[in-house]
Amino acid sequence: MLIRELVAGEVDACSPEVPVAEAARTMAEHGVGSLAVIDKGDLVGILTERDVLRLVGEGGDASTTPVRSVMTPDPDSLAPEIETTEAAEWMMAAGYRHMPVLEDGNLIGMVSIKDLLWAVLQSEAD
Repeated sequence: MLIRELVAGEVDACSPEVPVAEAARTMAEHGVGSLAVIDKGDLVGILTERDVLRLVGEGGDASTTPVRSVMTPDPDSLAPEIETTEAAEWMMAAGYRHMPVLEDGNLIGMVSIKDLLWAVLQSEAD
């Protein structure tokens, strides 16, 4: 199975200037563990649950800290034509839980390690 088969619809995203608390509310409302951080139409970072937890755990103020201060800038990404097993191996080795999927520089989706596990298990069942 290809990564392309796992991505569909809109990607949950935020601006780098929004407060982390607002971004965390968006993540909770949408039931996602990460947000693409978009500035002027370009992917500039990724905000994950770990980033939010780190800020709060270090005593930071999520209501005033902008996402740009805690996000991972210029994140690694996956191409839509990569096999899910290859992507899963790479994400596990790198310690990533979420990765953006880019095609010709355009964000077309976000994949989680959970998505990849599901795809690998489905492939083995077939």
